[in-house]
Amino acid sequence: MAYFRRTGATTFQPTEHVGGAWKTDEQHVAPTLGLLTHLVEADREKRGRDDLGATRLTFDIWGPYRLEEMSADVRVLRPGRGVELVEASVACSGRTVVTLRAWLTAVGDTSPLAGGAPAPLPGPDATAAWDPAADWPGGFVESIEVRRALAGPGRGHVWVRTGHALVEDEDASALARTVGLFDLANGMTVRADPRRVAFPNVDLSAHLYRAPAGGWLGLDTSVVFGATGAGLTSSVLHDERGAFGALAQGLVVRAFDAP
Repeated sequence: MAYFRRTGATTFQPTEHVGGAWKTDEQHVAPTLGLLTHLVEADREKRGRDDLGATRLTFDIWGPYRLEEMSADVRVLRPGRGVELVEASVACSGRTVVTLRAWLTAVGDTSPLAGGAPAPLPGPDATAAWDPAADWPGGFVESIEVRRALAGPGRGHVWVRTGHALVEDEDASALARTVGLFDLANGMTVRADPRRVAFPNVDLSAHLYRAPAGGWLGLDTSVVFGATGAGLTSSVLHDERGAFGALAQGLVVRAFDAP
């Protein structure tokens, strides 16, 4: 089982496991974020730059897109010996739908200086199982396993993982597979019933201070709705070794019964 099948050198067909949560005939953006990360890493390896690692990933989501074939493009915007800026994008139905700008920086040993990370979360074995289909439909939501502990509306922590490959018959890194789950932060500790309030995110930006180990992804999340139609989902990122970064998602908040 996989989220995408490669149909050409730069084209990918989503499978039924990519079905969206807001509308099931559209794609859930989460696997696309993992796909773009996979493509940036593949380009880095092709260029012989395994000495660089991703430290910031910023995705802009240009709008909803259907379960149709996508084409991808990767280019280096700012080459450098120790720092590079790489841009990747995917288009669907003739228009750009998601872009990624990734800062890649030289990997080195700073273990004597390491410190300051948030405390580890209670692990997945210490967190109760939860069925996300209670709040969300769609093939992607059906493909994940979730453990969740809530502290109040829009506040709590979850652990998520999937047994699905990112791209059929391709090895994706732990980073790409993990990034393919990042967007779930905005739907697993909801502040309002998604059947009554829409709060899609228009972007996602993650800063990483180490590479994730893969497997379970922990999200220690807080959701804020402002008074003028905007919101913010903020999460500290964890794996079973501890925290490894943070992400933020800007939200558009709309009540379905609002004029």
